[in-house]
Amino acid sequence: MARTESSGPATTGPVPGAVDGPAVGPAGAPAAGAGSAGSAGSAGGGGAAAGDGLAPDVASALEEFTGHLRHERNRSPHTVRGYRSDLTDLLRGLPGLGALDLDHLRRRLGATHAAGAGRATVARRTAAARTFCAWAVRTGRLDHDPAARLGSPRAGTVLPEVPAAAETAAVLAAVTSGAAEDAPEALRDLLVLELLYATGIRVAELCGLDVGAVDESTRTLRVRGKGDRERTVVFGVPAARSLRRWLDHGRPALATPSSPPALLLGVRGGRLDPRVARTVVHRAIRAVPGVPDVGPHGLRHAAATHLLEGGADLRYVQELLGHATLSTTQLYTHVTVDRLKVVHDQAHPRA
Repeated sequence: MARTESSGPATTGPVPGAVDGPAVGPAGAPAAGAGSAGSAGSAGGGGAAAGDGLAPDVASALEEFTGHLRHERNRSPHTVRGYRSDLTDLLRGLPGLGALDLDHLRRRLGATHAAGAGRATVARRTAAARTFCAWAVRTGRLDHDPAARLGSPRAGTVLPEVPAAAETAAVLAAVTSGAAEDAPEALRDLLVLELLYATGIRVAELCGLDVGAVDESTRTLRVRGKGDRERTVVFGVPAARSLRRWLDHGRPALATPSSPPALLLGVRGGRLDPRVARTVVHRAIRAVPGVPDVGPHGLRHAAATHLLEGGADLRYVQELLGHATLSTTQLYTHVTVDRLKVVHDQAHPRA
């Protein structure tokens, strides 16, 4: 199995891949770690246990459901962990799966809200309950669907904070300067920033790239995203220059005989872990005063927002980002409209 290098403590130099460890899966809802149990475990999300407060038949059903998500619905390890965490909390306290009813689900969701969770978290757990109960009815584990009449709060739209184009350019200029001497890790860090911003891909998609997924002649990447869907994204000349420098001087210096075909490598020659990439992004942005401290997902937001501000078609941005529905991409139109309003208020004599 190919190694994946994970991060150690943040340092002031190029981020090392301190120890070998599992890669973090693509971000997705339900989010991993939501809830109090089940967020740890293997790539498949670990196993439900009596220590989770679940009755044996409930734990068994949850285990089979997460297997269904992994193998039949092809959900990512991150998504499976999120479902397991949310459902462990919702199903806790049942004497058996047959006792699951609408009142129990409402009580557990009410407790989630009372504990201070936001509407998005409650809505996500409601969706997890609906998916699980529908599966349980379909497979004969329940004779009726207790979640069919379960109400869900409308999740509020949270507009992401993104750096302006000039701020992003300042960050990239600083990282480019730091890679002037072709130090391998500095070249890698530069490529991480350039590709994230140029393509808008997710950090897990970036770290999952192999060298063979890159076509320098057309400046394109073949990216495998959520639901194992493959798409092609393009990148510009600055990212192409950073890529060539990394392939010529950086990657050969870090590669070992046992290295995987990964495009990005850690200091031990394993595939770069997304946690290391996140640290790279945060450190680069914090080094430039006044820039909002966003991570890789913030650069993804920035790429989409700046494309739309530059006149890109919304459906093109949807394809670039790998969104399954256009409604997800439309979030960025709110960001650009807000910025247009600011500019209008500042510049128009009758604003």
